Amino acid sequence: MLPFVSRSQGIGQVHGSFQMDAQYYMKDSLIGAPKVPEKLLMNAFANIFYTNGNFSAGLRYESYQNVMQGFDSRNKGNGIPYRFASYKADELKVTVGNFYEQFGSGLILRAYQDWNLGIDNSIDGVQLQYEPVVGITIKGLIGNQRFFFDKGEGIVRGADGEFVLNSIIKSWAEKKTKITFGGSVVSKYQKDMDPIYKLPENVSAFAGRINLVNGKINFVSEYAYKINDPSAVNNYIYKPGEALFSSATYSQKGLGISLSAKRIDNMNFRSDRAITGNALMINYLPALTKEHSYSLAAMYPYSTQPNGEIGAQAEIIYNIKKNTKLGGKWGTDISINYSRAKSIDMNKVNDTTAIMEDGTLGYKSDFFKIGNELYFEDFNIEIDRKVSKKIKAVLTYLYQSYNKEIIEGHKTEQGLSIVYSHISILDISYKIKDKKSLQMELQHLYTKQDKGNWAMAMLQYTIAPKWFFAIGDMYNYGNNEKKLQIHYYNASIGFIKNANRISITYGKQREGIMCVGGVCRYVPASNGVTLTILSSF
Repeated sequence: MLPFVSRSQGIGQVHGSFQMDAQYYMKDSLIGAPKVPEKLLMNAFANIFYTNGNFSAGLRYESYQNVMQGFDSRNKGNGIPYRFASYKADELKVTVGNFYEQFGSGLILRAYQDWNLGIDNSIDGVQLQYEPVVGITIKGLIGNQRFFFDKGEGIVRGADGEFVLNSIIKSWAEKKTKITFGGSVVSKYQKDMDPIYKLPENVSAFAGRINLVNGKINFVSEYAYKINDPSAVNNYIYKPGEALFSSATYSQKGLGISLSAKRIDNMNFRSDRAITGNALMINYLPALTKEHSYSLAAMYPYSTQPNGEIGAQAEIIYNIKKNTKLGGKWGTDISINYSRAKSIDMNKVNDTTAIMEDGTLGYKSDFFKIGNELYFEDFNIEIDRKVSKKIKAVLTYLYQSYNKEIIEGHKTEQGLSIVYSHISILDISYKIKDKKSLQMELQHLYTKQDKGNWAMAMLQYTIAPKWFFAIGDMYNYGNNEKKLQIHYYNASIGFIKNANRISITYGKQREGIMCVGGVCRYVPASNGVTLTILSSF
């Protein structure tokens, strides 16, 4: 951080960050990469923040010249869509301008930013946070959501309270069990201009949550309810929405266990009923699936279905002690994960209307009954072991079921709905010297559906802490069409010095979707050179 002197405020601090992603595009009709008229496209931003005691302020400048392929084209040009000022006076904190916030697990409110997904639903308005006594936090906010370089039509209002009982009740202060309660209410206002339907102008959502901690056990649960909210996403039905999310974890030295479950029923919540995609989302619905970093494991990621789904996830992480027969000299880590998402139960309201028919209640649903359609399934096991002082290996196996028709809106190449795949991955790291290392990834995806089998190989050489070089190839050798058995070659070089990182990549990118936490964006096929620069101060 750099020291900053202000005549009015005294000594403060200025810090910030910069990122630029630019790509030079080349047409490649074989992989479906389109001609880009500008040839070169760029996304960039710079954050600048100032802090001085209980006061802080900042802004983010963004530039899209023009926006890169795969991001929403409504991000165009330059501007300052994010700026704020905040101060804390005793128990009260006030923020004006743009801000991010999350109530509970986000079932009725999560304003956040993800640069890689192209998401920014920050709220522009006023936010208050008040802590009258230790253990009680009350929040309130009102404003409009960001809509690219403009603001959304709807007004978002919200309040949240959280109560830590062990802090509020003095006799509970030393109890082993820690209990926290929370409650939220969020509403949106949007004028009804629809010529056909009478739409609710004020839509409210309510949520209650609890968090229990007892030694090695942690339990979190939240239930949310939303009044009828006809929109483009739910085909303008009048059914209320609800969601339930619960998670329990157990951890001790060498062992971690987690179990999570959710039910989502008509819980799309936006400040503009006519908008689809990733814009103007008020809430966040978790996916409850493992986020994979390896290329072929992430080829078929899951996207949360706001109109209805039931999901569960279980994970066990176990460390086999070192100097044992199974653990070896350095020990072995094993992770086993299973997740599954299915449809909810849906029945006709009456004999005269169809399920999800616009202008009606839409459907009836038994809360505890699971639907028949499989959306996603993922079983994976990962074994991480240090073989010697210089060699470390990670072996992974996955079995996935992916309903392409539901998640992507279209069927496989063979006209089928579900893709079943087996994926195996070997990741080996070899430490040549103290600052030099070599990493090799070998991946294979086997499937009879969609585009068939894939193989992937990557080799990366690192000279710490400044340089890395990588080459790779993803080969769709199992495609039924010989001409589409394509090699997706790529090569990259990167340089890191202190807080600056520069990388250049040349290669082909396959068409697909990219997801983080169940929120996804479409990634088109491309062929070209990409430059990424990151810096912070």
